[in-house]
Amino acid sequence: MNKNLLILGAGGLGRVVKEVAEAMKVFDKIDFLDDDQSCELAIGKCINHEQFLGEYSYVFPAFEANELRFKWGEKLRESGFTIPVLIHPSSYISPSASVYPGTIVMAHATINANTVIERYCIIGLGTIVDHDTFIAYACHLDCGSIVKSHCVVKAYEKIDSGKIITRNDLPTAEDFLESVF
Repeated sequence: MNKNLLILGAGGLGRVVKEVAEAMKVFDKIDFLDDDQSCELAIGKCINHEQFLGEYSYVFPAFEANELRFKWGEKLRESGFTIPVLIHPSSYISPSASVYPGTIVMAHATINANTVIERYCIIGLGTIVDHDTFIAYACHLDCGSIVKSHCVVKAYEKIDSGKIITRNDLPTAEDFLESVF
C-alpha cells in the first residue's frame, strides 16, 4: 500500500488537513480533489475519486458541512480507500482514548482518558475533550471549545469556539438515538 493521501476539498479545512498531514510526516504525496474548476490546487474533481484509487491509498473528506463530510467519508470507504486518523503531533491523545477514521485532531488539542471520538469529526485547534466523554459521528468541535467529563455530543453537532459543554447540556436518550440511527 502506498502512502499517498488525497484530500477532498481544497478550501480552508482542506488546507488545514494538508498541513496536519504534513506535520505527521507519514505521507509521501498529498494532493487535492475539488469541484471548483478555478481551484489551482486540485488535480481533479471529487466525483472522479475512484480513478485515483491506485495512485492514492488514503483519502480524507475535508468538508466543513458535517453531513456532507460523513456522506463522502462513507462513499470513499466503500470505494476501497483507507480513511486515516489525522492527529497533529502537538496534540495530546490519552492512550485509553479512541479516535476513529476520518477524524482530524488539530494542533494543541487534548483528548483525555476513556474518551471516544467517532468517525469524521473535526477537533479544532486547542480544543479540550475531558475524560469519559463520547463525541458521536461527524461533529465539529471548533477552536478552543471544551467538552467536560462524562458528556455526550450527538452526531453532526457543531460546538462553537470558546463554548463549554457540561453535563447540563447532555442530549436526551431520544435525541442521542435519533442522531446515531
